[in-house]
Parts: sequence; structure tokens; C-alpha cells
Amino acid sequence: MFKQITLLLISFLFLNQLSAQNQKNRKKIKTTRVSKAPKIDGILNDEAWKNAEVCTDFVVLRPANGDLVSSEYQTVVKVIYDNDAVYISAQMNDPDPENIPKEFSVRDNFSQADFFLVTINPNDDGQNPFEFVVQATGNQADSKVSNGNEDFNWSAVWESEVSTDENGWNVEIKLPYRAIRFANRPVQSWGFNFHRRLERLNEQHTWTHIDNSVGRWTQYDGLIEDFRDIKPPTRLNLYPYASATSVSFDGETNYDYSIGMDLKYGLTENFTLDATLIPDFSQVGFDNVELNLGPFEQQFSEQRQFFTEGTELFNKGNLFYSRRIGSSPIDQFYKERRNDKEFENNVKVNDKLINAPEKVTMLNAIKVSGRTKGGLGIGFFNAITEKTTSQVERTEQTINGLDTVSVKSNYETVLSPFTNYNIMVLDQQFNQNSTVTLINTNVTRDGRFRDANVTALDWHIETKDSKYNADGSVKMSNISDDVNNPNTGYTFDNSFGYNSGHWNWEIGYNFESKDFNSNDLGILFSNNQQSIYGSAGWRTLKPTKKFNNYNFNFYNEANFQHFSGVYTGYNAGFGASAQTRKRFTFGGNFNYGTENRDYFEPRQGTTSGIYFLRPERKNVNAWISTNSQKKFQVNADIYYTGYSNHPQNAHGFGVSPRYRFTNKFSLQYRLNYNKNNNDQGYVYDDRDDPNDDIVFGQRDRKSYTNSISGKYNFSTNSSLSLSFRHYWGSVSYNDYFNLNADGSLTENNNYMGEDVNFNSWNLDLNYFWQFAPGSQLIVFYRNSIFNEDTNSNLSFFKNLDNLFQQANQHTLSVRFVYFIDYSSIKNIF
Repeated sequence: MFKQITLLLISFLFLNQLSAQNQKNRKKIKTTRVSKAPKIDGILNDEAWKNAEVCTDFVVLRPANGDLVSSEYQTVVKVIYDNDAVYISAQMNDPDPENIPKEFSVRDNFSQADFFLVTINPNDDGQNPFEFVVQATGNQADSKVSNGNEDFNWSAVWESEVSTDENGWNVEIKLPYRAIRFANRPVQSWGFNFHRRLERLNEQHTWTHIDNSVGRWTQYDGLIEDFRDIKPPTRLNLYPYASATSVSFDGETNYDYSIGMDLKYGLTENFTLDATLIPDFSQVGFDNVELNLGPFEQQFSEQRQFFTEGTELFNKGNLFYSRRIGSSPIDQFYKERRNDKEFENNVKVNDKLINAPEKVTMLNAIKVSGRTKGGLGIGFFNAITEKTTSQVERTEQTINGLDTVSVKSNYETVLSPFTNYNIMVLDQQFNQNSTVTLINTNVTRDGRFRDANVTALDWHIETKDSKYNADGSVKMSNISDDVNNPNTGYTFDNSFGYNSGHWNWEIGYNFESKDFNSNDLGILFSNNQQSIYGSAGWRTLKPTKKFNNYNFNFYNEANFQHFSGVYTGYNAGFGASAQTRKRFTFGGNFNYGTENRDYFEPRQGTTSGIYFLRPERKNVNAWISTNSQKKFQVNADIYYTGYSNHPQNAHGFGVSPRYRFTNKFSLQYRLNYNKNNNDQGYVYDDRDDPNDDIVFGQRDRKSYTNSISGKYNFSTNSSLSLSFRHYWGSVSYNDYFNLNADGSLTENNNYMGEDVNFNSWNLDLNYFWQFAPGSQLIVFYRNSIFNEDTNSNLSFFKNLDNLFQQANQHTLSVRFVYFIDYSSIKNIF
């Protein structure tokens, strides 16, 4: 199947020739070379700007898509260049310049402020522009765009300044050639577009019209011609760093320091090497840990910059979950050993880790990525983690007559071996809207541990008018270990869809075989299932008398087990959302699920034939969001879930008020509450005894999440931020049951389990200072507390008292990063 699909897609590529940007009514200007660069001060009086052609006649992108902007809010842009950089100026008319919103923020963060945005696409392929943003406060943001998705984790070093006068506000930008990638040709034309956000009017304007009824916004660039005799510079940027960390816990204080360097090197005009030498992740944010009683792991977001910046190629096919690299090795230890075994042959064995490391140390990592003029993206990623060991205390208890004899001993075990992680990607784009990707991930471990290899062919193909599309993938995994060598699994997914004008729809089919497993470097929650699915939606394209926009959507899916073909259940839902003219946004959903055979909750393997029969489910939820431009804003949501012929029900709400005290200081509070009455789920089974009962519990679950985030911006380059979160989850068991062969439950009066009380507390205080372009000083403090016990019936405040009796961990870290551009050093010498 893999071979046939590959041949079909290659044939499609030959039949579809690469097309240039849509030439119909395309705006074009010629740029101007200057001998003296303008001074980047936000004041547009330099001689260099006087003879440059202008980009004007901006049109509305949203809400009134396609309307010509009135003269009082028009924008005039000029583009010039020299041997070192591209320079852009923008004069943005505003009849009320004193009331232009100017809430401060730090780099790559948006706030309640007007902004000017430029997209540059040197390959003019309609899919992969660079994006540079300057807010009215002077704050910068930048991103690399792929298939319409903006990656603000990507960063470049460039200059900009703003000014305000009686006609509005102005911006000047200098983009050094090192900040973008382009070919070495004597004469070049680049795709450009310019965006302007007017926060007060809730409008966004663009130089070239972007039709919101069809296609991606990146397909509508204008063209700026006549860049002559510019050469790509040597792109070598060094980021040496030094950090020092102090960690205090339970009366002990440990100190650590690290010196290392990150680097970016342009291997060719279009390809870049990123490397981190002696990685330091001491200042990453905390994870939003929750009490997890389900059959699947909790997924956490990536917060390490090396794994978030410039990884769009490696995320193709959803095979890369970067948290696998350097993750905790402790969980795997307890998965491999049935801890606290009952007495077998008069012996009970208990293994306990002693001072085990919480993370696996990453030795280094590199990534190479880029895209040719013909649209072929190539990516290579490699990371190495060191061997991680721990001491284990083993207690063996032996029954000798009426006495129990305990013997303790220690041994060393390997929690995680020396491991190599590798990804290769080939991604061919064409027709400004389509792509076919071949990706391979490989994990090789030293010693007796297993290796894993996953290959995927992924495609998104649209007709040239961007109305119809086929979207899908086929994947194969191969796991090699001592038990089952090899173990090969497959998945397939494909859908056909339509997206044009007011309507969109999709219909598709997917399956994952029982042996497919991508979890060594990716994340997959379930396999051995298949579904037939479909969805449809309708949206407005222009504002009405009362609404800026509104939309409706519907989805449904019929689910089956792949191995047996058994029907497992049906799900469907309907939703709607809208925004009024006064920027009040609201929406809601209704979801329905039939009685469902759950093969995962019993934890017996999906081919065992053992399942839990979940009852019919109905869910309704609603949410609101008030005008974000106001000083006071509230986001809130509420839901209720009921079950047919079953006492289980669930409800909850969330509320998040935010107040902007000044343009420099704001605070936001979030409260989430969830209550699930008579929830049923897995508790216990003895897997060493196949005849032993599988025990389920009926329980009342509740959780509270309180969080506060705040920021004070001294300037656009200096800020103090606060992140606080307290999560409390508790479970009280009412009854216990045995799982029957037909998925039902029979009461168990013999099993006695324990309630659960789970707390996670984190407070981060972070000072950030960008003292020079690309150079930073970051001072970081964290206070964290964790507790898990059986006191599930405590009140909220008594639970806090109980939590504060636990030992606090205090972390203080200082990190210094300095940006060095090789070209600047070369010029000095």
C-alpha cells in the first residue's frame, strides 16, 4: 500500500506544474537602491526615502473584507535597499493619534496596541514568507510562516523605531540580509504584503487584497521587483551563555552553573544549521500537572526554545513529541516492575528508587532545515541523551512459619540508556497550496533496550482554485526489542473536503492497526481503532448590521475496533459562535455519544477482547468573552454532561477576569472548577494472575485550578512577569465493582482502596532585560510544592493548610546570553 500511494502522489506532482503567485490584478512596484542608508529613528525625513515608489491604496482584510480604506486611515509604505539590508518605512494616517492604543508588551507578544506587519517571501512561492511586526509602542515580533501557520518561536535580530505626529504614527525598519533567506541571483523579485492593525476600530488593512472566501492569506502577496546585485551574507550567529542556579529543598541547598553556546550557521543560501552545545534548560516554565486516573499519559507543551523554534518541518505527520527527549526516566522504571507485589511463593519483593534523577541529560542537539527555490523542504534533526542510572533499594519479605523476615539490599539499574534520536524530512510544496511529505523518525538505544523506527507519507493536495482538497497520511512503525522482534504496525487516514465561500465540509476514513506505536519519539494515545468521520460548517464573510461574524459547524463519527471490526460507538456535535459589533464574543456546543465500548480503560490490551461499556452521553457547554480593548475583560465558560440510565453526571465552569491598570501593568486571574459525580473507572488488577478480577471504582471527583498571571513592562525591552498556578484534584470512592465480560459491572464488597488527594503549586517570577539586540539577562525565581495523600474530604482552606505543611522547593536562576554576529566581527577585524 505504501508503494502504490507513493507512486500515485509522484504522478500527481508531474501532472501539476508549479505556479507563480496569482498574476490577476497583482500589485507591483520597483524598489530603489540607495547609497546612504536611512537613520532608523521612526522619523521619515531621510533623503533615502524621497525617490522611492509608494505602496498605498490599502484595503480592509477584516471585518469588511475587500473594502477600500478611507483616506483618513490610509497607509503609505516604501521599500529601499543597499548592500547590507532592506529598509521599510510606513506612514499610517490616523485622525486621532493621541488615542492610538499602546499597551506595552515584550518581544513576540501582542497586546492592545496598533501594529504594522510586513511579510517577505524571497522565493515568491505563496507558502513560506518571513513575518516582521512592529507595534505602536515599538515592540517587535517576528515569525516564520509555513502553510499559513505562524511560528513566533522563530526569532531574528533586526532594527525598528516608531514615532507619532499630528497625522498618525510612523515606523522605520531595517532588515539585515542575515535575517532572511534568499537566492544568489543578479536580479530578484520578492513577494511582499503589508498589514496594519487598528485596534480602536477593530480593523486590519492590507496592501494587496486577501480574499477570505478561498485559499490561504499567504497566496495573495504583491510583488516588489528590481533587487539587483545583492548577495546572501555569511549567516553565522553565536549565542554564548552563562547561567547559575540555586535549588533549596527540605533544608538542603544545591548550586550549579553552566556555560555553553547555541549557534546558527547558514550552510547555503537556503539551509541553516542550528546547534545547542551543553544545553541549559534551567529556566523553562512549569508544567500544568493534573491528577491523571485515565489509561493515557498527560501531554505537556514544549517550553524549551531549541525545540520550539524552527521545527515546522519536523512536526509534519504528528510524529515528533519533543518532550520524549530528556524526559523523566522514573515512570518507565515502575512500569517495567510490578512494585509492591503480593506474596508469591512466600516472597514479596519491593523495589524503590533512591535519589533518582528527575530528567535525562541531553548532551547536544542539532537541526538542519531549509527549502529550495523549487519548493523542496529538507530537514534533519539529531539529539543525544546520556546514560542515566540510579540506585535501587530492594526489600524481600519471606514468610517463615508465623514470622515475616525482611532483607534489604541495593543494586544499580539503568533508567535510560545512551540514546540517539533522529528525524529526516522531505517536504515538497507546489501550486501555492499543496504539499507532500516523507518523514522518518528513529530512536536507537544502547544495550538491551528497544529501538524504534516510524515512517510516514503525509499529503495535503488542493485544486488550483483552492476549493477542493485531499488530506491524509499513511504511516508504518517498527519496534525492535528482546520480546517481539520486529513488531510492525500501520495507520491510514484520508479525507476529501471543500472550503470556499460560506461553506466548508469534509468526509474521511482512518485506522490505526493494533501494533502501530509511535510513542518512542511521538505521542499516540490509542491504536487498534478506525472511524468514518465527517464535518460541515458555514461562516459569514462580511459583517452584518449587528455582528462582525458568526459561524456554525457540525461533526459526526462512527467508530470501530480495527482488529475485530466490532462497532464501538457513535459521536456527533453541533456548535456555533459569533462576535457582535461591540466585540462581545460568545458560543456554545452540544455533543452526543452513544453507548460506547471502551477497550482502553480496563488496561488489558486492545486485543484481549475486554472492554468497559460506557453509558450514552449528552454534553452542553457555552462560553463568552467581553471586549478585549476595555480595561476590564472577562472570559467565562460553563458545561454540563449527563448520562442515560446512569447516576453519573459532570459539571464545571471557568472564569477569567483581566484588568489593565495602565499600559504597562495588567493582571489576570483564572478559576476552573470541575465536579464529576459517580464517575466509573479502573482501579486495580493483578496482571500476574489472569484469573484475578479487574476492579473498577465508582467515585466522586473534583478539581480546582487557581492561577494568576501578571506583567509589568518597564519598557519594550524590560519586564517583570508573574505566573502562579495551584491545582487541587481529589477523588473519593463510593463503591467498588468487578468488570464483567459484557462490559458491565458487578458489585465487589471485598476490595478496599484508598481515596486520592493531589496538589501541585508553582509560582514563577521572571525578570527579563534585552540589553542589546539578541542579548538578554534573565533572573528567574520559582517556589513549588507538591503533595499526594488520601485526605480527599478536606475543605479548600484546610487542604491549603495541609499543602503548606509540605517542604517547599525554591529555585533561583540567573542566565546571561550574548548575541554575536560573525559579519560584525569580520568587519571589526
